[in-house]
Amino acid sequence: MSVETTAPAVTGARHKEVRRLDRVIIRFAGDSGDGMQLTGDRFTSETASFGNDLSTLPNFPAEIRAPAGTLPGVSSFQLHFADHDILTPGDAPNVLVAMNPAALKANLADVPRGAEVIVNTDEFTKRAMQKVGYDGSPLEDGSLDAYHVHPVPLTTLTVEALKDFDLSRKEAERSKNMFALGLLSWMYHRPTEGTEKFLRAKFAKKPEIMRANLAAFRAGWNFGETTEDFAVSYEVAPAAQAFPAGTYRNISGNLALSHGLIAASRQAELPLYLGSYPITPASDILHELSKHKNFGVRTFQAEDEIAGIGAALGAAFGGSLAVTTTSGPGVALKSEAIGLAVSMELPLLIVDIQRGGPSTGLPTKTEQADLLQAMYGRNGEAPVPVVAPKTAADCFDAALEAARIALKYRTPVFLLSDGYLANGSEPWRIPELAELPDLRVQFAQGPNHTLEDGSEVFWPYKRDPQTLARPWAIPGTPGLEHRIGGIEKQDGTGNISYDPANHDFMVRTRQAKIDGIDVPDLEVDDPHGAGTLVLGWGSTYGPITAAVRRLRSAGKRIAQAHLRHLNPFPKNLGEVLSRYDRVVIPEMNLGQLATLIRAKYLVDAHSYNQVNGMPFKAEQLADVLEEVLHAD
Repeated sequence: MSVETTAPAVTGARHKEVRRLDRVIIRFAGDSGDGMQLTGDRFTSETASFGNDLSTLPNFPAEIRAPAGTLPGVSSFQLHFADHDILTPGDAPNVLVAMNPAALKANLADVPRGAEVIVNTDEFTKRAMQKVGYDGSPLEDGSLDAYHVHPVPLTTLTVEALKDFDLSRKEAERSKNMFALGLLSWMYHRPTEGTEKFLRAKFAKKPEIMRANLAAFRAGWNFGETTEDFAVSYEVAPAAQAFPAGTYRNISGNLALSHGLIAASRQAELPLYLGSYPITPASDILHELSKHKNFGVRTFQAEDEIAGIGAALGAAFGGSLAVTTTSGPGVALKSEAIGLAVSMELPLLIVDIQRGGPSTGLPTKTEQADLLQAMYGRNGEAPVPVVAPKTAADCFDAALEAARIALKYRTPVFLLSDGYLANGSEPWRIPELAELPDLRVQFAQGPNHTLEDGSEVFWPYKRDPQTLARPWAIPGTPGLEHRIGGIEKQDGTGNISYDPANHDFMVRTRQAKIDGIDVPDLEVDDPHGAGTLVLGWGSTYGPITAAVRRLRSAGKRIAQAHLRHLNPFPKNLGEVLSRYDRVVIPEMNLGQLATLIRAKYLVDAHSYNQVNGMPFKAEQLADVLEEVLHAD
């Protein structure tokens, strides 16, 4: 949190100092029932409407309801907002709002000395502190002397503010997150109209609860204005220079991906069909798409993962833009049907929102460890293109690109997002319709092959000479009846074939089709002629770019490139790699992209890995990359 200027402000009859900052990182933390995600989401929405650049990191427990007041039950929401272009949710919070002892203990290690810590003193009872291992009160034993601590009885103040409402004490206490939101909204000069409108809509059918939340929110704001403990408030100006001209909104990765799928179906003039089974962190896509029947979207919540992809593949056969969504464990269950889609050569989008594994693993934490599963996790030679977005907003464009490849080349396509992108949010410029690609396809209309006797027939595996895609014939079209299924087909005719030479030809042809997919060349950011290249993919883009910026501002020469297409790789990737003495690949796995790069290009790539369920921190990567540079 850096201070630019200081100016006095008048609030009523009182004078309070206002400090202008260029950026702030706030973390709300509390029990999983304290509404921290809602609080953070509302603060984010108001920050987006104010015009700041922002990036968020929701972090919540995997248990549906972990024991109250325990460390495993802590839920947090971190928001980084600034008056300039930013790339990550921030390494360390400038402000920690701790709703109970567990929230304080679970998050204090991330808070730098001198930061502000707002604690709900009402929750620091002897029993609550003992539950998380505090022998005495951290508010009294001097352990927080390095921080600017603001002890606030949030629960008491909330209950007092709502004493005239017809609510039980327990019901009133539930609004303490709105009191905290009001206080922070005052502290950072956030707009309030959007939150009040949201509360009116959310609790429209419960008017007493609606009025109580509004009263708690306003009471928190007024407390900030009147209390002596908060003598300073802060302003962070809009990021006027950070964005190209356009209309913006705050968007999460899963929401952007959902909208990208809808846009793709409209641009292809095909109905969108989602066959899915709920799984964290992909379920929000199912929830969102189910709201858009007006755009021709059909969603099917199947009884299991296999049924979900089976239905989606049937929809692809029937002429829809077909999608199935899941996470790593679901990909394992879908693998046979993905191989069937490879064999049938039908367009299908497999959206994998990666999470920590193996098995159930870390359902609410992030990881990018499904790359090799997407590449090779099927029996036989079953190549599938792989596309990965780099930011939450980029999920929209990645969905369009995955759809383009699937439709043009008649193939299933993996879209690899992850929990960090899915749940995080940032500003997104809403594109103009003219900017969207034309994804229309031509279905087979009649015979496409002439036999030696002159008769015309339909060959379902007669390929486009440029793309090697087979024709897409809609069931029920007269004269286009053809055999489908997983048994090997004869080239051209599509009849069942056990001929060894034909199988060899079909395997190599399917591989050649994927190898020949037209993808853009890899762009390299190298303004100073560096000797070291940092190569990333997926959600590591933000931390890598932030780390590279830090090193360059310190006078270091370092290059950066980021892969969207992981299968096939861009055709110039080998040439790019050969230009550098050292290639560093940071990944949230144990080196999966590095393994592919080493195998294909015989490059001795330096792999830096993390698998702790959290995204990289920019400072952490900057330190690692500086060590590599010093090793010259």
